[in-house]
Amino acid sequence: MAIRKIVNYPAEILETKCQEVVRFDKKLAKMLEDMYDTMIEFDGVGLAAPQIGVDARVAIVDIDDESGTIEMINPRILETAGEQTGPEGCLSFPNLFGEVSRPNFVKIEALDRKGRKYIVEAEGFLARAIQHEIDHLDGILFTSKVLRYLEEDELKGEEAE
Repeated sequence: MAIRKIVNYPAEILETKCQEVVRFDKKLAKMLEDMYDTMIEFDGVGLAAPQIGVDARVAIVDIDDESGTIEMINPRILETAGEQTGPEGCLSFPNLFGEVSRPNFVKIEALDRKGRKYIVEAEGFLARAIQHEIDHLDGILFTSKVLRYLEEDELKGEEAE
């Protein structure tokens, strides 16, 4: 498909609550394909529509595990539990990383590209990634949740663990 340009902070769309998707058509499918290609190109684990300049409640997550690619359209968080604290970054904030606390478990309801409802339950890193992307759809940036910013050498230590 196509690699889209990543919108970087302080673009206004990144802090805007996105519009619900009402049309499930070829244009939406193409955008999802482009979002996946863009996420892979920039070495991300998730991408939300506002990060490519689109005002729509659409996000994808793929942490390269057995869950595969999760396409979330009009997602809603139904339940959260527990707590985890760990490093986060964001493609819209190049080279910026921070320690963020989020629930360790999340249960969401979303629609797939054909408009069919589904439910996903996730824990750990997948739960973190899903919540990060849903935050984007509400105009919430990870920087508003950072407990402390991380230096690059601290991140290298994280990867080694």
